[in-house]
Amino acid sequence: MNHIEELIERLCPDGVVFRELAEVFDLRNGYTPSKSDAANWNGGTIPWFRMDDLRERGHILEDSTQHVTLSAIKRGEPFPKNSLIVATSATIGEHALITVPFLANQRFTVLSLKPEFSKSIDMKFADFYCFVLDDWSRRNTTTSSFATVDMNGFKRFRFPVPPLEVQHEIVKILDTFTNLESELESELESELESRRLQYQLYQDKLLTPASDTTLSALGDISSIKTGGTVSKKFIRNNPGPFPVINSGKSPLGYVNAFNSEDDPIGITSRGAGVGSITWCPGRYFRGNLNYSVTIKSSKLVNMRFLYHSLVHLQPKIHELSTFQGIPALNKANLQKLRIPLPSLELQERIVARLDTFDALVNDLNSGLPAELNARRQQYEYYRDKLLTFKELKS
Repeated sequence: MNHIEELIERLCPDGVVFRELAEVFDLRNGYTPSKSDAANWNGGTIPWFRMDDLRERGHILEDSTQHVTLSAIKRGEPFPKNSLIVATSATIGEHALITVPFLANQRFTVLSLKPEFSKSIDMKFADFYCFVLDDWSRRNTTTSSFATVDMNGFKRFRFPVPPLEVQHEIVKILDTFTNLESELESELESELESRRLQYQLYQDKLLTPASDTTLSALGDISSIKTGGTVSKKFIRNNPGPFPVINSGKSPLGYVNAFNSEDDPIGITSRGAGVGSITWCPGRYFRGNLNYSVTIKSSKLVNMRFLYHSLVHLQPKIHELSTFQGIPALNKANLQKLRIPLPSLELQERIVARLDTFDALVNDLNSGLPAELNARRQQYEYYRDKLLTFKELKS
């Protein structure tokens, strides 16, 4: 029996009291002071938190990138220090503990501890337990123009109040484990960055054509197709096993149709990620922001070699794009892109070497990314285990 189990057995053997979130915390919406009124922002000293602050600074924060003035504050005072902000719309499943008086934008719900619980809840424990709340929020959303947490259920979310001695010990263990996990991640990320630089040098060496290498237009050696129309309604009405690839590597959803059995290379054709190259083996549904590429003859081109070549040529693909209004990549321009074509035997040797490096630096199932992911999963497993309590029966 570990120390936490001993404490629970001694202090709350029959279970832990759970209370509804709105019973423990005052819940208020964040807001954005008018940007058109310079008096709200010029010379401001009060932190105003956005999602970018969480991404850049972590989940215990004492300052933000942007600040507001006293005149920007509703009700005459900022949100109190040692309050939690929880993302309940748009990007759901993030939170932070704010250690200074502050404001936050409308994407956050602010949780301020009620005075009657000030001596029974450690706010660092509450911060850790918000990882459980984040998970609940991601699973309980309503959808209109963008995702929003079911706020009625959010207010009724069951929040544990174990004895303070138990809370303090959990915080102590998780702080230690968090610091250790952070150090290990930092070392792995540093190693991963070094490997990526090596990979880029290796790409340059292997994919820079020799003077006698044939150069062929992409349109001559492959077929380029435009993706099909896709919308949230289409995904909602056609659920199925095939991922919808629009732009980027994360599927938009899964549908019962596919249009890409033989063309695993996707190229983002519009938007901020224009020119991004994606490898999508197997059947998937090409979204309307994607081109897909299929080789015309496997006797001339190895498909994985073409993929690695396009990744290497991304700067040139970016140059072919236009940036008037929405960034866009014209199909006719893409077809003219010149691809080096050494012998098929040499292509296959190059692919074998680059695939090994690619797995090391990019594959979530192997190499350094897999080790990073395993560390995070291990941390989350032990954190969730420490934050699981039997509820006291009333």
